[in-house]
This record gives sequence, structure tokens and C-alpha cells, in this order.
Amino acid sequence: MNVRIEESWRERLQPEFDAPYFEQLTDFVRHEYATTRVYPPGREMFAAFEACPFERVKVVILGQDPYHEPGQAHGLCFSVNDGVPFPPSLQNIFKEIHDDIGTPIPMSGNLTRWANQGVLLLNATLTVRAHQAGSHQNRGWERFTDAVIHRLAEEREHLVFILWGAYAQRKGEFIDRAKHLVLQSPHPSPLSAHRGFFGNHHFSRTNEYLMAHGMEPILW
Repeated sequence: MNVRIEESWRERLQPEFDAPYFEQLTDFVRHEYATTRVYPPGREMFAAFEACPFERVKVVILGQDPYHEPGQAHGLCFSVNDGVPFPPSLQNIFKEIHDDIGTPIPMSGNLTRWANQGVLLLNATLTVRAHQAGSHQNRGWERFTDAVIHRLAEEREHLVFILWGAYAQRKGEFIDRAKHLVLQSPHPSPLSAHRGFFGNHHFSRTNEYLMAHGMEPILW
């Protein structure tokens, strides 16, 4: 199957696109977009890959579902379009960044600025039905995004994988900790942020690791 995705990713993920499960996933997603409201807009489904080619990835932040309310999701996990109020998890992310490294709370929740520096903002499921969290889970997206993480973990070295919450941590269990830095904490959701997300220092720890391996730090 010919999927429109950034070329360096297409080369590595073509076996997934040719697999029967991906054809079934494609049929399901096309039907959903044709018959109901789905986020993000179809043209932004693979935006995380477009913004961050394979060889430029330095950090992977793993989310679960796209935001499912109007105007929020645009293909990067935890990110919202310019002018959209910050969802609670994103508010907590910005608070931790401020407390960790002193960066002021930004005016925009659009995290494309991170992606352009090598942060792959990857949701485990790349689409969702409006107002229905989890509505596109267990249709094949998780297998596809597992393959993305496997390619990065196997072909690259000294990446930082940031896994917030039990779901992300299960998805990243196989990553070789001797080859990459894996940072884990509770999720930034208001339900769990006070149980260890706040004070995790993931942003300063990421930059320390990158600089120790000769890479530019992320301007969070």
C-alpha cells in the first residue's frame, strides 16, 4: 500500500503498510472519516512524522489518543493548535517545565516547535472519533506505532524515550535501557500528576543526556 508519509519513515515502515492488518485499519479509518467526525483532520494524521524525520529524532514522547474535542488535535501528542486553550495535561506539562528549568509558560500550546528540534510526539492511536476517547483503539494503530518504536529503538542510539503513565510504560517495556535513556513517571493528567509527574525533572534530565552524547539540548 502506498501511504503518504514522510519519506524516511515510509522506507522503514513499508512492511507495515503492506501487511493485511494495515489494509483493514485503512478501511476502518476511511469509513470513519466518511461517516462521522474524526480528529485530527485527515491531512494531519501523520503530522508527527512529517515534522520529525527518522534520522532527526532525538526524543520520543508517547501519548495515547489524540484530543477528541473540536480544534484541538493536529497530529502531535499533547499538542493543540494555536489559540486553543491548554488541556489540563498540557497545563501540567508546562508547569513542570517551568519548575524544572525555568522556561516561562508559553502563549501557544502548539508543540511543533519541539518536533522541529527532534522530538517525536507520537500517539499510540493516531485517530479518534469526536467526543469519544479511545474509540479507535484496538483497530491496528497500536501495532503500527509499536513498529515505529521498534525501528527507532533498534536502528538508533542514545535516544530519550519519555513514558508517562502505565499505558506508555507498557508500550516501551522492550526498549534497551543500555542503549537509550528511558524516563518514566505518572501521567501529567490532573488525576495523577501529583503522584510523581510533578518534580520528575524529565526535561532537564533529557537535555543533560543529549548534551552528554554530543547533541543539542531541546529548547522546551
